[in-house]
Formats: sequence, C-alpha cells, structure tokens
Amino acid sequence: MKKTIAMTGGGTGGHLAIIKAVKESLNDEEIIYIGSTNGQDRAWFENDNDFIEKYFLDTTGVVNRGTFGKIKALLQILKATLETKKILKKHNVAVVFSVGGYSSAPSSFAAKLLGIPLVIHEQNAVVGKLNRLLKPYANEFISSYDDNSPIKDYPVAKNFFESARVRKSVSTIFFIGGSQGAIAINDIALKLAPTLAKMGIKIIHQAGERNIDSVKQSYKELGVEAEVFGFRDDIDKLMAKADFAIARAGASTLWELVANGLPTLFIPYPYAASDHQYYNAKYIEDMGGGYVMRESEINIDEILKIISKDQSKLSQNLISYSKSDGANKIAKLLKDYQV
Repeated sequence: MKKTIAMTGGGTGGHLAIIKAVKESLNDEEIIYIGSTNGQDRAWFENDNDFIEKYFLDTTGVVNRGTFGKIKALLQILKATLETKKILKKHNVAVVFSVGGYSSAPSSFAAKLLGIPLVIHEQNAVVGKLNRLLKPYANEFISSYDDNSPIKDYPVAKNFFESARVRKSVSTIFFIGGSQGAIAINDIALKLAPTLAKMGIKIIHQAGERNIDSVKQSYKELGVEAEVFGFRDDIDKLMAKADFAIARAGASTLWELVANGLPTLFIPYPYAASDHQYYNAKYIEDMGGGYVMRESEINIDEILKIISKDQSKLSQNLISYSKSDGANKIAKLLKDYQV
C-alpha cells in the first residue's frame, strides 16, 4: 500500500500558503493535514477535500508568554505529540512536511520519535526558533535564502506567475496590509491618496477586516475613490491589475509579489520575530527587485519619488529571478520518500 504524506504547520497565512501551493502539486497522492485549533489553520483547510483527513489539535505558541503560559503551551504540545504519534501510525505516513509555526511542533517531534523522515520549509530569511531547533534533525531543510538548500525556488501558486508582466509607469497602486490590516500602511495610503488622485493613479487597498469602514470613510472625506476590502481569495487578480505595491514583508506575500513581477515598497512589521520581515525585504532589495523603508523612517515625499520612477528594471529583475516550479520540486522530493 502506498504511504501517506503528512503536512503540518501554520498559525498564519504565510505558513499555510506554502502548504496550499505544495499540496496542489501532489496531484492524486494521499495527504493528511495536522494543524492547530488556534490561528488560521481551520479557515484555510477544514473544508479542503484535497486532504483525506484533517486534524486540528489544541496547541498555542510558546513565544511571548509568561512563565505559566509557557508551561501550559509546552504541556499542550507534549499532549498533542502523543496524539500525533497515533495519527502518523494510523495513516502509515512516509514523510512529514513541516512549514514551521507552533502548529508544526507535535508532528515534527512525533516524526522524529517514530523515525519518520522530516522535511522542513523555512519561509523567512531569519530561521524561526522551532525550525532552528529542528534543523539538525531534519532530513531536508528548504529555504530560498540559504545557498545550501536543496531547493531555492519558493513555492508559490501558479496563478501568480501566469499573470506576471513587466511594469513601467504606475497607473494603479496596491496597498497590502494583510487580512488583519496594517495601521502603518493604512496611514501611508490615506496620506498619499490626494496626490495619487491628482496623478491619475487608481488605488486598491487591503485595509483589514476590522478597518474597512473607517478606511472607506476616510477616503470619502478626502474625496478619493478607492477599492477597499478586508479579505479576498483572488489576490493574484488584484496584483495583476497593479503596477506598484506597498506592503508588509511576510514571506508568502513577498514571494507572490516577486512571482507576479510587481515592484514593491516593503514596510516591514517592526515587531516580527528577530526582525525577519526586514531581512526578507532586504533580500529582495539587494537583488534589485524592490525598496525597503522601515516604519520609523516613513517619508511621504520619498515614497512619491519612488512611485514616480520607471519600474521596468525592477519588474524585469523580479520576473527573471522568480521560478515557477518551486512547489513542484518540493512535491517531487516528498514523493521520493514514499518509495
């Protein structure tokens, strides 16, 4: 009987986007998902029929908690690890694919306890704490930022590549604050809006579910038209319409922008663990594909200068650098463990 592939990790959309891209390249393979009752895991995969089974365990993060919070979280992970050992045995799992985050801890630990191969994907330029702990025990450690990685191409869904094009001048700008929103990016958008309107530049704005009404009202008071939303599942189509973006630098959104050839000014979230969003964005800036401005250094006049530039060189660099088979390569690597 052919063995099963287990996929684990999550909490945030950045982690889960990797799972989504890779599982779509696994075709008719039998795959299960093991995540958490917390975070966004259920919203993404509870009704996903590509998985023959989904498990959501009661786990939470350990970082940024007090002593008792840490102890409780560790006990939850221990209990979930014992549950996961049974799950991995039940499904005759050949390999565990982990994308990190607290959701992945039980499955990763259980895999090592059972002698099941563990493949880790690190999404950020700075390795997360759990992935750093598990790296020495992983059979494969994949990172787009690591020269020693067996696969350098980031797993991005095909539709972002399919709508890629070279941009030159900016006629539409996309402000991407994520489904939760980003106050700093909302503020930048509203400060830029009157000037952008005078320049004839259309605005698409992901303001976050909690901020939609207030942001729409602010645009109305400014007398500026904008397409404002909180969450949509067709971000690829919105990116395709845009000529420039201003966004946070979470790994999955960043690499989707790269895949689409969309020049971007990154405003990294200043409180991200180990400042990883800054280093994600700096990697893209250093390869000639974008701009980075720290939140504490925001300068509206400077941003307008950047938007007014010819973007074609950046856009061409992004398209030249991005490779569309990252998810396929990871899927093939996982299937090789089923033999």
